[in-house]
Amino acid sequence: MSQQADGGVRVEDSYMKRAFDLLVIFVTAPVWLSVVGIVAALVRWKIGSPVLFKQKRPGQNACIFELLKFRTMLDTRGADGKPLSDYERLTPVGRILRATSVDELPELINVLRGEMSLVGPRPLLTQYLDRYSPRQARRHEVPPGITGLAQVKGRNSLSWPEKFEWDVKYVENHSIWLDIKILCMTVGTVLSRRGINANGDATMPEFVPNQGSGSSCENRN
Repeated sequence: MSQQADGGVRVEDSYMKRAFDLLVIFVTAPVWLSVVGIVAALVRWKIGSPVLFKQKRPGQNACIFELLKFRTMLDTRGADGKPLSDYERLTPVGRILRATSVDELPELINVLRGEMSLVGPRPLLTQYLDRYSPRQARRHEVPPGITGLAQVKGRNSLSWPEKFEWDVKYVENHSIWLDIKILCMTVGTVLSRRGINANGDATMPEFVPNQGSGSSCENRN
């Protein structure tokens, strides 16, 4: 997509990306709504309430929104009252949901709300905002996505610098055609179950950079 001189996405390109997202969601609605209903019942039965995991994440321009995912972990705590490790809290059902990326389906609601896109850099934790280098912070120039270039290039098997470099490459080259290519590649990545876990971790380890710089938004909290 074309960009303005200040690095922002052109208005007409933004409308095209939004229209594409909504078209795909509505055309595939009978499929994903059925899966969401079945998975919600399974999570309620095997893991309990709440069915959805909600967490504040930074979106485009680092503005904060509430990310929705299916719950995959128990709220198990140790004797000190602190949560156990992700590996210990991740349930068998949760592992399957993560391996198949089905836990991400509620994020379609975020897309419908306009907080996310189908394709874009993954929305990460808010505490990372002040840790990015100026180049890494460019990942917030576009809406975050359910899948992205980093996800089809290695997912959690990539190091943080590698992930961020793919994110920036997407920002610099994104287009509707690239989105379609990434969506098609995502199907293959999910079916092959490549890059589900980082080495030695049930999920990605914390991002701790050598240097960072902050991002800002008027509505940031």
